Amino acid sequence: MAVKAKSVYRCTECGAESLKWQGRCDTCGEGNTLVEEMAAPKASASKAAGAQRRRAGATAFGDGGQVLDTPRLREVVGAEEHRLTTGIAEFDFVLGGGVVPGSMVLVGGEPGIGKSTILLQVAAQLEGRGHGCLYVSGEESPLQVKLRADRLGASAGDVSLLGETNLETILATAAEARPKVMVVDSIQTIFTGDLEGAPGNVGQVRECAARLMRFAKESGTAVFVVGHVTKGGGIAGPKTLEHIVDTVLYFEGEGSADHRVLRATKNRFGSVDEIGVFRMTVQGLEAVENPSALFLGERSEAPTSGSAVTCLMEGSRPMLLEVQGLAAKAGFGTPQRVSTGYDGRRLALLLAVLDKRAGLSFAQLDVFLNVVGGVRVQEPAGDLAVAAALASSFYDKPLPADAIFLGEVGLGGEIRGISQVERRLLEAEKMGMRRAFVSQRSVPKRLPKQLKVEGVPDLAALFRALFRG
Repeated sequence: MAVKAKSVYRCTECGAESLKWQGRCDTCGEGNTLVEEMAAPKASASKAAGAQRRRAGATAFGDGGQVLDTPRLREVVGAEEHRLTTGIAEFDFVLGGGVVPGSMVLVGGEPGIGKSTILLQVAAQLEGRGHGCLYVSGEESPLQVKLRADRLGASAGDVSLLGETNLETILATAAEARPKVMVVDSIQTIFTGDLEGAPGNVGQVRECAARLMRFAKESGTAVFVVGHVTKGGGIAGPKTLEHIVDTVLYFEGEGSADHRVLRATKNRFGSVDEIGVFRMTVQGLEAVENPSALFLGERSEAPTSGSAVTCLMEGSRPMLLEVQGLAAKAGFGTPQRVSTGYDGRRLALLLAVLDKRAGLSFAQLDVFLNVVGGVRVQEPAGDLAVAAALASSFYDKPLPADAIFLGEVGLGGEIRGISQVERRLLEAEKMGMRRAFVSQRSVPKRLPKQLKVEGVPDLAALFRALFRG
């Protein structure tokens, strides 16, 4: 008699199972994350077999398993695989130097951000370099993919296309074709016949990803999978999806802007938090060799209050950004606090510090903060630039156009030191900056020749120097 499959509820965040739906997962505490899926019948059969072995007197751990050899690490031999360079410099940089054979890379981002575009360009470049590529499209037909390639002007004529969503068919085709690289667009459209449920549910995504990972490791084929994101910005599907893959890349950018930022949040073969900057054109995504020049290129030449420049370290790359602040009289009720590219809670903290330690009250003012270019400031080194921009708008006095601000702001109003100051200052000098305001403790011994570095102890001292009291 066949075992009837039972319905279970699985958390999309942590993968925990529950026999009934509830508003919050008991394991991770997240709300509205339980989705229904069919439990595999073999699970109960496995439990029954285990119970039968125990009744028979089997007590050894791993009873029924196979004992394998466990060599020492120094005894493991094998040649390190060479990376496959795509010819797209920014893409290779984010990956750590190129595509690692046998790796699995997850590419996520908002709809229309350019995930399929960049992977189609990567496939075309690799095919042109003699590395066979298989492009699997579960969302578009081969004709639609060809039309996009023609529209982009990509030389993708030799890339093999497969319009299929069945995982078994995809793996059989790939095993026969033996490509160096396979692109699966997207993981949410792929399903396996071994599991019940529609494509995209938690069980299907987790199982398909695990089998694609196993195929990559056994065949040596590098696999790229596209993952759609939720409203919260995370990859749709179980959180374990990001744990399974070797590398996780996120495409970021504003839909109205012409540039995109590719960020590595996980990389087993290279540095984490590296970014690549691209410009969206009619011919597809073009790599930007000098991101600092891009983000400062549209800065107004006329001095304007509320504009400050800082330098962030994105992985190993220093990058200059403009921070814009605007403080205006509140029109209605409670003053607004609007922040783009900067943590809203961090902004509230800085406003409190400016009020308490520097005497700048924003209680009756609307405050708007924007990091130009759609880049997010994720390190505290940008605090000083944010504080300077807000103070500049408060006094309605522009900051020096050739000045850069580097430092973390403490709760006492003190300016704290940051890491890699020398690299940031060299990048600032290269981009034409002539003054730098940093923490007194961060002033390097070796100063750039054309950059005057001023160490300031706190916000009050900085504002006296900038606005003369």
